Amino acid sequence: MTTLPSLPFDSPAAAHDLEVMRAQLGRDMRGVVSIARRCSCGRPAVVRTAPRLEDGTPFPTSLYLTLPWLTLELSRLEATGLMAELSARLERDEELAAAYRAAHERYLARREELGDAEEVRHVSAGGMPTRVKCLHAVAGQALAEGPGINPIADEVLAGIAGATELVCRCDASAETTSENATEAR
Repeated sequence: MTTLPSLPFDSPAAAHDLEVMRAQLGRDMRGVVSIARRCSCGRPAVVRTAPRLEDGTPFPTSLYLTLPWLTLELSRLEATGLMAELSARLERDEELAAAYRAAHERYLARREELGDAEEVRHVSAGGMPTRVKCLHAVAGQALAEGPGINPIADEVLAGIAGATELVCRCDASAETTSENATEAR
C-alpha cells in the first residue's frame, strides 16, 4: 500500500453535513467517511466515501462532488463535448497522459486507505486513466487533493470562476431544487 500525505482539507463529517448533502443531492449520501473539501462557507463540496457501502455494494467514487453550483457548471461543460476533446488530447500528449495515469494511481491508493472492494480495485473515477468520462469525478479528486495531482481537472477548474477557491455561491444556488442538483449529477 502506498503511503500518501493526508488530504489537505479533510475534516470530519457531522450530522449537519449529512443534512446539507441530502439537500444538495436530493437523497441521502451513503458511505460517508469525511468531508474532503468544503465550500468557503463551510458546506460540503467533496465528500470522501468508503469503497464499499453499508449494504456491501462496491462504490468506486471515493471523492464525490456535492456542491450544487459547481456540479451544474461542470454539467454545462460536459454538454459542450469537452470530455471528447480532453480524451483526444490524452491520446496525443504523452506527458499529459502520464500525469493523468498518475492521478488514477493516486486515486486508487487514496481509496485503498479506506478499505478494499475487489470488484472495483482497479477502477478509479471519471474514465481515468485513458479517457475523460466525468468531469465531476476528476474535479472531486482535484479539489480534495489540491492542485498538481490531476492535470485535466486542474485545467477544467481553472476555467470556472471561483472553482479552485470554492468561492461560496451556496445562497444563490439554494434556490436550485434538489431535483435540479440531482439531474446535474
